[in-house]
Amino acid sequence: MTRVVGVIGDPVGHSLSPRLHNAAFDALGLDWVSVAFPVPDGMAGGAVAGMRALGIAGLSVTMPHKAAVAGLVDRLTPVADVLAAVNCLFWDGDSLVGDNTDGIGFVASLRRGAGFDPDGRRCLVIGAGGAARAVVRALADAGATDVVVVNRTAGRAATAAALAGDRGRVGSPGDARSADLVVQATPAGMGGSSSADERPLVDPGQLGAGQVAADLVYHPRMTRWLLDAAGAGATPVGGLGMLVHQAAAQLERWTGQPAPVEAMWAAVSH
Repeated sequence: MTRVVGVIGDPVGHSLSPRLHNAAFDALGLDWVSVAFPVPDGMAGGAVAGMRALGIAGLSVTMPHKAAVAGLVDRLTPVADVLAAVNCLFWDGDSLVGDNTDGIGFVASLRRGAGFDPDGRRCLVIGAGGAARAVVRALADAGATDVVVVNRTAGRAATAAALAGDRGRVGSPGDARSADLVVQATPAGMGGSSSADERPLVDPGQLGAGQVAADLVYHPRMTRWLLDAAGAGATPVGGLGMLVHQAAAQLERWTGQPAPVEAMWAAVSH
């Protein structure tokens, strides 16, 4: 009678999703288990068909399948529809629903990690990829008055900024000085790398006291960009919080129960 959920991706062996979700199931006393399913690029359709056939209770979706899965469900939540990307599959009766919890996970991580509420605040997002777009949309939904996108490609920046409606605009690195929140939403610094090609678009040294600096990368826990921003006086928020809180939102969709967030944090905090 054990209920099974999982994460699909390629690669997926490094994913912390099973650890997070299994810790939550243990804390809730649920006979559920989360496992990692390696699914090669181009095979998302087979994975979703398998989910339907086997009665899998839910799936986390990571790269490279987020866009493909969006076209394989019975319906999308409004945010997943706008982003055209899915990171969570759950059942609503007999309907398979695609959702995207990245953005709400990020906003929750700001509130827990820095006591920061985007409502009425000026925000700047560095990058225009999938994670950046989810953050742009979530900041606008949370009430940010200004969501500036800085990216090396202007066209992609404009596409991302449009997700914030009339509060979104394409900006320049200098806009970071007047932002309440600056989000580093590119893979630069992942795994501790720091090559010349990854020079940050926004110099963290220009940030200071009263500002929050967030990085979506969670390995390492503190990237060089985040360390430099903290050294300049900004309040740092690492990417682990977004990972934990987006996983918590997924669990709530699967089980209908409030997520034991502290138990999930404890599972990845050592």
